[in-house]
Amino acid sequence: MIAAPDTEDTVPQPPALSTDTVLVANRGEIARRVIRSAKALGMRTVAVYSDADRAAPHVREADVAVRLGPAPARDSYLRIDAVVQAAKDTGAGLVHPGYGFLSENTDFARACEDAGIRFVGPTADQIVRFGAKHTARELAAAAGVPMLAGTGLLENVDDAVAEAERIGLPVMLKATGGGGGIGMQACATLDEVRAAYTSVTRTATAAFGSAGIFLERLVRPARHVEVQLFGDGQGRVAVIGDRDCSLQRRNQKVIEEAPAPALPEHVRSELHESARRLAASVGYRSAGTVEFVYDPVREEASFLEVNTRLQVEHPVTEEVFGVDLVDLMLRLARDGADGIGDDVFDRTWTPNGHAVEARVYAEDPAKGSLPSSGLVTQAVFPSATTESGDPSGLRVDGWVETGSEVSAFYDPMLAKVIATGETRDDALDRLRDGLAATRIDGIVTNTGLLRALTDDLELRTATHSTSTLDETDDPDPRIDVIAPGTMTMIQDLPGRVGYWQVGVPPSGPFDAASFAEANRAVGNPDGAPALEITATGPTLRFSTAAVVALTGAPAPATLDGDPVALWEPIDVGAGQTLAVGTAPGPGLRTYLAVRGGFDVPTYLGSTATFTLGGFGGHAGRALLAGDVLRPGSPDSDAAHPAFPGGARLGLVGGPTPAEHRTALTDAWEIAVTEGPHAAPDFFTRADLDVFYATDYGVHHNSARTGIRLIGPRPEWARTDGGEAGLHPSNIHDTPYAVGAIDFTGDTPIILGPDGPSLGGFVCPAVVASGDLWKLGQLRPGDTVRFVPVREADAAALEANQASRTVPRTGGDGDDGVITRLEATDVRPSVAYRRDGDDNVLVEYGDMTLDIALRMRVHALMTKLQQEAPKGVLDITPGIRSLQVHTDASVLKARDVAGLLRELEDEIPPTDQLVVPSRTVKLPLSWDDPATRLAIERYMNGVRNDAPWTPWNIEFIRRINGLESVDDVFRTVFDASYLVLGLGDVYLGAPVATPLDPRHRLVTTKYNPARTWTAENSVGIGGAYLCIYGMEGPGGYQFVGRTVQIWNRFRRGGLFQEDPWALRFFDRIEWYPVGADELLELRAETDAGRGSFETVDGEFSIASYNRFLEANAGSIADFRAQQARAFGEEKERWRASGEFDVRDEPAAVVADEVVLPAGATAVTAPFTSTVWQVDVRPGDRVDEGQKLLAVEAMKMESMVHAPVEGHVLEVYIKPGDQVAPGQVLAAIGAGA
Repeated sequence: MIAAPDTEDTVPQPPALSTDTVLVANRGEIARRVIRSAKALGMRTVAVYSDADRAAPHVREADVAVRLGPAPARDSYLRIDAVVQAAKDTGAGLVHPGYGFLSENTDFARACEDAGIRFVGPTADQIVRFGAKHTARELAAAAGVPMLAGTGLLENVDDAVAEAERIGLPVMLKATGGGGGIGMQACATLDEVRAAYTSVTRTATAAFGSAGIFLERLVRPARHVEVQLFGDGQGRVAVIGDRDCSLQRRNQKVIEEAPAPALPEHVRSELHESARRLAASVGYRSAGTVEFVYDPVREEASFLEVNTRLQVEHPVTEEVFGVDLVDLMLRLARDGADGIGDDVFDRTWTPNGHAVEARVYAEDPAKGSLPSSGLVTQAVFPSATTESGDPSGLRVDGWVETGSEVSAFYDPMLAKVIATGETRDDALDRLRDGLAATRIDGIVTNTGLLRALTDDLELRTATHSTSTLDETDDPDPRIDVIAPGTMTMIQDLPGRVGYWQVGVPPSGPFDAASFAEANRAVGNPDGAPALEITATGPTLRFSTAAVVALTGAPAPATLDGDPVALWEPIDVGAGQTLAVGTAPGPGLRTYLAVRGGFDVPTYLGSTATFTLGGFGGHAGRALLAGDVLRPGSPDSDAAHPAFPGGARLGLVGGPTPAEHRTALTDAWEIAVTEGPHAAPDFFTRADLDVFYATDYGVHHNSARTGIRLIGPRPEWARTDGGEAGLHPSNIHDTPYAVGAIDFTGDTPIILGPDGPSLGGFVCPAVVASGDLWKLGQLRPGDTVRFVPVREADAAALEANQASRTVPRTGGDGDDGVITRLEATDVRPSVAYRRDGDDNVLVEYGDMTLDIALRMRVHALMTKLQQEAPKGVLDITPGIRSLQVHTDASVLKARDVAGLLRELEDEIPPTDQLVVPSRTVKLPLSWDDPATRLAIERYMNGVRNDAPWTPWNIEFIRRINGLESVDDVFRTVFDASYLVLGLGDVYLGAPVATPLDPRHRLVTTKYNPARTWTAENSVGIGGAYLCIYGMEGPGGYQFVGRTVQIWNRFRRGGLFQEDPWALRFFDRIEWYPVGADELLELRAETDAGRGSFETVDGEFSIASYNRFLEANAGSIADFRAQQARAFGEEKERWRASGEFDVRDEPAAVVADEVVLPAGATAVTAPFTSTVWQVDVRPGDRVDEGQKLLAVEAMKMESMVHAPVEGHVLEVYIKPGDQVAPGQVLAAIGAGA
């Protein structure tokens, strides 16, 4: 860092305070509301935010935003010093406090005035006088406001009891500094007064810093009525109508309306006039509200309190009076009393129509309004205009949007839906429609309760009171997750199709056959959203009657404790609880369908959960205890929005026929088709003979991304991967098919539905589509034998799911190559490889890095997209390859190959190809601490003697023959990296290579791979650079870290239309930033505000070839130097035995255990690692109690006590590897 000269004139000076700039000292919907009015006045706006609100809309919408501090309000929004300093630093001459937080804080108002900043609200003295409820009562009484029987400040509990006797029960005990329902408690007896005194005093002291409390007579039934005021600070006061806010829960308002209904006119007039007198008596300034408690029996209203701020419910007043209260507040603060016309004060404000407001809260009305926090996966609100463009009579003031994170640190209000109509009934009808159009997913809200309230008889007849909502419930059908199980998530069929080319996997059920049968049993379409349950299932409570079905692995299940059968419909009554236990094997995954499916939003066209990406299903993750699922309608004839293709419900079926039930085992035969990378190009014939003759073991470190197998090491037909890497399994990045058997080094992994779309390893075979379901039922410790079948027979295996064997038809006998085209003068050679029975992989030219080949791939992809043949589902380009994924029932692989051959003749000669190509400049934190941490974790947990440790950059220097790591730095930052593929690995992650071959650093990848890589780490593998799209495993050699290249929900900056930032043939150019600066840039990018320089352009292969020719000599010299260094490194590896290193896990063998006499064994459910042990010998345990946890399949599974008794022995400890059925502990039965 370069130090600035020590002169005063270089120190930046804050701008002068201007009353044309307003800082909004608040968050959420009120911050947006104030910013909207301020901008309408032409004012410059300043937002403040906490770390939790960096991505909030008010931050985005303001002209300037200033961070206050961490999420807790005491460290951010309540920091007077930070807010005042933010105003000074931004030249804000006005501060609007909104409501809550500092809005009625005298110290804040004074601090603003002391700093020369105008507080948009009443004076500090007025806040003090009205803020203490006992002095507010004194002022009200002096102004002739009708008063409720009450007291001054109480001295002690005895005083409270005596005064309660004098006033008459019931009474309300209140904190003098209270508000928002805090610091008050109703007391119906003197004993309750005694008990409440201590608790209210304690609450008052903690919340308001004052223990002062007083009593008031409690009116029951009571209504809450208030009068809206606006004063100019010089005695003029406008009364802008009244409101009713009686529908409350926990003393906080839920539904408000204007004008107050069923209020006698003489009472209304008295309220208006007495409120005006009170405000005028103190020369009230700005907006304020006088609240009254109204006794509808006596037709009497009594003073309650004064709110010296803008009220949450102010929009209903604005709607019926056509006034902008925030505008008035801002103009008064900016221009003084002269800025407000006489028409505001001299008129009688008469309402036009009726307005009703409903507050949407993030809370669960069925659980006592328990707050709900988390990710909002969808937020939909009604429009302010109709389809024809006319006003809809609906207004929404809110802050939550799709992708918002609702924090537990703040008030749970998300939005206010306001409806206006000519009559009260019109407004309520419109509000009901507006709430019906309101949808918030991912968290629990009170929208169902609000919808029901719009038709509530008490509300409709204006006979409601403040106690109407003492008891609340959720009227909408719901399924409460009492216990989530090991890994339970929503999936659908066919999953997320069409995004493979940008690294978005299809997800969907791992065992699609069992999944579809569960849906069929309850009358759903095959693909309707249903639950996938891995290992141990959930416990679910249904609020309404439902029809469900369980299929797949035979997990025990009970309904209110009574066993229920799998593979048939089950009637669930309202209030009943379904508990799904642990599948003992064979099989691992059970499926639960509910008639009507699950009502969850789609993401990129599917409801399937992709947990690694954090999207789909419920909140983008597996279920958690306390989640609430919403079933779809079990009776609707309409197309369900979550059903694929608008499908409809059918009839509930009977038990699933035996021939449709999946046959489970622990010794599997799985059908595969040959290719795309078989013998003799990659494997020897002997390798494939061994491949088909081996019973591979299923490793416990498997997951939905892929099933890792244990088996013999191939001999390989090659000594290395050439330009792609040192290992013979390495190839230039190519698209993968789901079910491909991917040799990552010497270890085969069957790629699952959450697997990667691109990778640099060979795949000798692909699981036949009709046998893909079997992958979802593989348990750790099972064995797998692959059986080759012909492509034409692969799909027919779907009819064979009740059999444990695969018909021996033999493979196609073509080594996975459907056909070839020889090279010509204008195009390279072409190989059409079988990639399963529903994919064709087109490969161009020799196995070298040739950008001209990638251009050819792009031209074929573009041509195929233009032709759009029926049956094509995905088109995914690799470096020198193109994968075409089809619906094999419509378009078979051989037919695809024929079509592609025809299209080849329509593509221009390679040297004429030109593509759009942006230059994208991105920040790179060189040798970032996150990459160092990943290397440290690798050395501690995977391998500490690898050639690339302890510093990847030094390894890159050595293997490329560079003199210093500074040369690596210069090479990386001088390079322009051409994006050749997206989704390596996942979510728009680019695989790119330098355009200038002299910048093309070459490395090998980690072997074995890292288990953890920080999101957006940047690495080099082979000749390619990759930005990791998400946190996870990895193998590229680190150079640094950059900003996000995928954004799930927010648009802005690089994310204008899609969640992915980059495009094919973009040119990435790096500029250096420090680690701390990168963290700030990452936070801004995540919030949707990351803006980086892009320059449109094009890339011509002819121009590029001329560049290569002009620099051929120096390019050849660089490559020769690189080849020498690469060869030397290879010899070092050979000498050190690096090529003999084998990442082959040893088989887990169970130790023999002799159980004590009469003891019950606790056994391992499958091959796994002991994660945690919760009991010791001598502990007493109940049946079903958690004893320990094991980890397998990238998830934690609980092992429970099979009987009640005492723990006699524990035979294992954390970290031990255990086999299926291995005895872990012994329990002596009985007490």
